[in-house]
Amino acid sequence: MKVISGKDGRWEGRYTAGHNPETRKLIYKNVLGRTQAEAKNKLKAAIEETKSLDVTKAGKYTVGTWMDEWFENYAKIKARPSSHQTYRGYINNHIKSNIGKVPLEKLTSLELQKFYKKLLTSGRIDRVESKNQAKGLSPKTVRNICQIIASAMKLAKEQRLIAADPTEGCALPKLKRKEMKTLPIEQLASFLRDARNSRIFEMYYVELAARLRRGELLGPKWEGIDFEHGNLWMKQ
Repeated sequence: MKVISGKDGRWEGRYTAGHNPETRKLIYKNVLGRTQAEAKNKLKAAIEETKSLDVTKAGKYTVGTWMDEWFENYAKIKARPSSHQTYRGYINNHIKSNIGKVPLEKLTSLELQKFYKKLLTSGRIDRVESKNQAKGLSPKTVRNICQIIASAMKLAKEQRLIAADPTEGCALPKLKRKEMKTLPIEQLASFLRDARNSRIFEMYYVELAARLRRGELLGPKWEGIDFEHGNLWMKQ
């Protein structure tokens, strides 16, 4: 490695980052500084960063191509099949269209933060059925996109494609909790009276009497019902 003065007045630090596995030739890189001291400091930092990277692969990917790689070879294996279409939609419609061309090793936390903010304010895809909806995505959807990017960046760091994970330190949007609406007690009798002629009156009655959630209400099995004593056992 060495630091030399350039014709434009700036100082240049040059160093060897490794070997090209195909050509076996050395890979040379450089940093620039306004002063010799600045160039030396940048050179030292660049060399330290190189130690944590696989330089033969680090410059190979953009954010878009790495998200495709992550989805095809990792997410498809780990995620449920029902989630595949959702993941692919997030990648194609939002991630690749906004930050897909950014070199993977150049992606910063600030750039991601600006991207998340844009999704919240104007991230909704223009469709006929969504013309009357808000222009931004919901906080929950943005958090879902954040999570798949974080998973892909974690893998990129493990594969030594990036020196630091840009998702660390990003501020995620807060979820808006909807206030639960309950049926006033004075209306319960009226509701049950009207529901008595329905085919699922018993289900309504058990739901209200036992305060069960929908999943709990649909979960009981025959062995959990004691017809003789009129008991219902919730085992899951």
